Amino acid sequence: MLSTATGSPISPDELAGAQHVAAGIARSFENKVVGQARLRETLLISLLTGGHVLLESVPGLAKTTAAQTLADSINARFHRIQCTPDLLPSDIVGTQIYDAAKGSFVTQLGPVHANIVLLDEINRSSAKTQSAMLEAMQERQTTIGGEVHPLPSPFMVMATQNPIEQEGTYQLPEAQMDRFMLKDVLDYPSPVEEAEVIRRLDAGVFRPESTPPPVAELDQVRALQATAKKVYLDPSLINYIVGLVYVTRHAGAYIDPALARVVEFGASPRASIAFTQAARALALLQGRDHVIPEDIKALAERVLRHRIILGFEAVAENIKVETVIAAVLDSVQTP
Repeated sequence: MLSTATGSPISPDELAGAQHVAAGIARSFENKVVGQARLRETLLISLLTGGHVLLESVPGLAKTTAAQTLADSINARFHRIQCTPDLLPSDIVGTQIYDAAKGSFVTQLGPVHANIVLLDEINRSSAKTQSAMLEAMQERQTTIGGEVHPLPSPFMVMATQNPIEQEGTYQLPEAQMDRFMLKDVLDYPSPVEEAEVIRRLDAGVFRPESTPPPVAELDQVRALQATAKKVYLDPSLINYIVGLVYVTRHAGAYIDPALARVVEFGASPRASIAFTQAARALALLQGRDHVIPEDIKALAERVLRHRIILGFEAVAENIKVETVIAAVLDSVQTP
């Protein structure tokens, strides 16, 4: 059962403080990442909710820079994992090594033990390695040699996929996809933005020594997360969220039959939970202590595009999942 709020209402001072911290992180992000306003918003929502993000784009669109910049701005530990076919689960979660001096095994934690983890080209790793991330993403812990190791807080995974290279890749299973709160698709920068990237490169903005000091600490991020949970969500909006997700499962009764017939599976209850958490975070980022319908609509593609499974007819007829999502939004009355 989804609640309308968690804890006491947000005070004006608490709201102003949260906005101040979030705005500082956003400005720090903009100092290095040109454009990509939606990416910034997506990452901030993920940070405030403790969710995970799947990014799809061609190479060179500042995904690694974005993750590193976000980590630097909040003084967080950041690890980048380049996924390859020979990557082993132990390369991610860690392993036990024998210490000859002590005559015993010592646990060596893997790179997933960080606040922000970038899984670069996740679909290049094998299914076995992909599954190793399930416990970390869902349970916020890893198990090495029978011993449980909690992950730090905050913790978020930002995974990337390259859509133009399919050779030597392993398609992500639906169970793994569903564990990503949001999926965003990035596009090329405009000519003006690309020229600005070159100017900043010449100015030395991207040099390691030019990294600005953190604008927030991890305690402040944890406080932001607690505040986001207290954002008010009206019961009518909960019904709206559930209605949208319900239509994805029974598309034939609500949207154009030509679109409905290409939908094989709708979204799981995790979509409703993702809508709820992400809408609260988005409202807080925009300076509100309550969610409005526009927050939910703004998140629809990012919440649903990787949860609605389309059949082969969609590929044959060039029907995109975003078209189906737009039809779903049109079929449910806005409260």
